[in-house]
Amino acid sequence: MEIEPLHPGMSGMFPRDAAVERIAAGFTWAEGPVWDYRNNRLLFSDIPANAIWQWTAEAGASLFLRPSGYTGSEPFRGPEPGSNGLTFDPRGRLVMCQHGDRRVARLAPDGTFETLVDSYRGKRLNSPNDLVYRSNGDLYFTDPAYGLPDTFDDPARELAFCGVYRLDTSGEPHAVCLELSRPNGLAFSPDERTLYVANSDPQLALWRAYDVLPDGGLANPRVFHDVTPLAGKLKGLPDGLKVDRAGRILATGPGGIFVFSPEARLLGRIHHPRAIANVALGPGYVYLTATSEVWRVPFNG
Repeated sequence: MEIEPLHPGMSGMFPRDAAVERIAAGFTWAEGPVWDYRNNRLLFSDIPANAIWQWTAEAGASLFLRPSGYTGSEPFRGPEPGSNGLTFDPRGRLVMCQHGDRRVARLAPDGTFETLVDSYRGKRLNSPNDLVYRSNGDLYFTDPAYGLPDTFDDPARELAFCGVYRLDTSGEPHAVCLELSRPNGLAFSPDERTLYVANSDPQLALWRAYDVLPDGGLANPRVFHDVTPLAGKLKGLPDGLKVDRAGRILATGPGGIFVFSPEARLLGRIHHPRAIANVALGPGYVYLTATSEVWRVPFNG
């Protein structure tokens, strides 16, 4: 694993002597990491295991929740039943994208799940993938078909598109983007005027940026960065991403992590031999979910 600066804009993000550290291993497909500031721990999904794990510097990794994404009584037919993206709502409650149950749900204090959204205009969602809250309480999420047993060709699929949605505070979903073939990770700029969305399609592997309108809709779609020529040559695709306080974007893609300025300049890369699915920002570190492993890198952002 190597940190490669390509522009002075990356200066100071990572300490010169930054030691890349593997902190946990033994998972099937680690995804959806989020730092839990209230409890000083990292939470992340293992999608095939239908589980969420927690990690602390003191105790290491331990099981936090199972089931995490599929609560049915019959065995799940596909390979990815569990939760994917994780976040916290404005009240600090854990919210997750559930592949198997095809919904976005909130973990209640008694350990049960509360459905926030599972359909759009009377049709079931595909398999919500990643999610992010806006400061006004609106929840934005992506809905590709990776969690369905036969993915994009699954006979139980009800929506002919893979959307980006805004769930308003009344619980009503609004489709804000239907142009992407496989929308995946998403994140806001610090001023919330821009939404970045990854498209994890090997034939169109890129990130788009959108202006966020006052009503929560999206406008002015534009290609932020295109890595289609690298798809298939290096492991990974545009997947999860996070934005630091300076507005720099850390995005998983072919070969590891791409670091961009808000103006779409490539500042540098973090190379990794495994496919990196997602990233989380915590106090002093960037956390990476890399297939069966979780890594962290000291970070000054």
